[in-house]
Amino acid sequence: MADVAATGAVSPQPRTLTGVNLMLTAIALALATFMQVLDSTIANVSVPTIIGDLGGNASQGAWIITAFAVANGISVPITGWLILRFGMVRTFVASVLLFTIASAACGFAWNLESLILFRVIQGAVAGPMMPGSQALLVMIFPPSQRSYALAIWGMTTLVAPIFGPILGGYISDNIHWSWIFLVNVPVGVLCAWVCWINLSSIKTPTKKLPVDVIGFSLLVLWVGSLQIMLDTGKDADWFNSPIIVAQAVVAFICFFIWLIWETTEKHPIVDLSLFKSRNFTAGTIVFCLGYAAFFGGNLLMPLWLQTQLGYIATWAGFVAAPAGAVGVIMTPLLARFTSKVDARIMATIACLAFALSYSMRSSYSPDASFIDLMLPAIPLGIGLSMFFVALMTICLNGLPQMQIAQATALITFARLITASFAISASTVYWDRQETVHQTRIAETSGSQTDPMWADALRTLTEGGASAAQASGVLIQEAIRQAYTIAILDIFHICMLVTIGLIPLIWLTRRAVANSGPGGGAH
Repeated sequence: MADVAATGAVSPQPRTLTGVNLMLTAIALALATFMQVLDSTIANVSVPTIIGDLGGNASQGAWIITAFAVANGISVPITGWLILRFGMVRTFVASVLLFTIASAACGFAWNLESLILFRVIQGAVAGPMMPGSQALLVMIFPPSQRSYALAIWGMTTLVAPIFGPILGGYISDNIHWSWIFLVNVPVGVLCAWVCWINLSSIKTPTKKLPVDVIGFSLLVLWVGSLQIMLDTGKDADWFNSPIIVAQAVVAFICFFIWLIWETTEKHPIVDLSLFKSRNFTAGTIVFCLGYAAFFGGNLLMPLWLQTQLGYIATWAGFVAAPAGAVGVIMTPLLARFTSKVDARIMATIACLAFALSYSMRSSYSPDASFIDLMLPAIPLGIGLSMFFVALMTICLNGLPQMQIAQATALITFARLITASFAISASTVYWDRQETVHQTRIAETSGSQTDPMWADALRTLTEGGASAAQASGVLIQEAIRQAYTIAILDIFHICMLVTIGLIPLIWLTRRAVANSGPGGGAH
């Protein structure tokens, strides 16, 4: 930070806000986070509607999601460099404004190609929004209230991916798909204006750092190859496709070259020295794996409900809604305890709540009622209300104030990459386990010599169905049973993963939300 004085920056401990200014700024920062996270999921359920309006097929439509994910995955890790180069407030406000403009462009896209291009831009400029908003929230709250800052961030982060598909489906069904992007315009303008008015006087140290061109190029290559591989691998039959193999090789080689380069470069584009902190390293691992279990399981849940149980998209979303509702209610209530209670205890309770939810889900049946399906979302919401705040407290334990933005960017980046792996792994495992279980069902009860099969056939034919129709009904039921057993296997794995994270939590040092510059004890 030798160049700080030359830049005119002030102390690395910016002043906190109070009163109405604090409340309005916190709301604006939270809305920015909500908007960015929402846009990573809101378009998922709207893809069929979009390609129906703009033309194209399903594989082309998938690029609406992939384009944002790839660009965002590349831009998030360079947030720390951008903030150090241009200042935290300027970087964040510029990101929000550019995201708002890109959102408007997406809403006015005239064909699928233009929409995909604008989604690339939207994902690229969104990189600093989440880590920047969290760092600013921690910065503007006084140390005694820092747990509330993390709670606000946690609420918006956990609610957005749950309500994104519900909101996206409603807008597409009842208004027009373009409004899933245009709705960001007034919100983005308001957030940028409030943040600039209340935060522009806050200066953070800046340095005119050289651009790590090689590090950034390697980052683009390995993250881009990895994200495209994970997003398109299923349709391309994974490693049976030469293209997927080539992408995997490029990602693997470029990652290790990038890792070596970034650890030896004097001015790296990504500060990997943060992993020297035991709390940061262990906390990030727990955060990523816990989030992966949550994201993978909750991705498949609505797919199972819609494809196998006949739920429409909106009601499939409502099954998960209690998790968000409980999280919103409990997060601010628990925030007062995170400033007094060891974050490791909160994280442990969160993992146990996750495990309980996954255990309840692992006992689902194909004829489960709506209430039965919804109940496990309650302990899931309890776990979410503690998990985000506790893990961020552990990860930021004792870090200097001006490393918070770089740390949150790196955590966000690692979480996005892990979530991508979780999405691909869970969908592949679900399909493969369905095949295994369907074979077993066919071997045990799928033969016409089997008494149960014969009785079922007789009942259906006596009810007026032909022999072919009766056999078709039973085969469909076998497929439904197989997919159900397969998703129960996944919930069981999620339960074991979250329980297995508990010992890793206790390898970290004690951390309390308001006891150190970064929100943790020294």
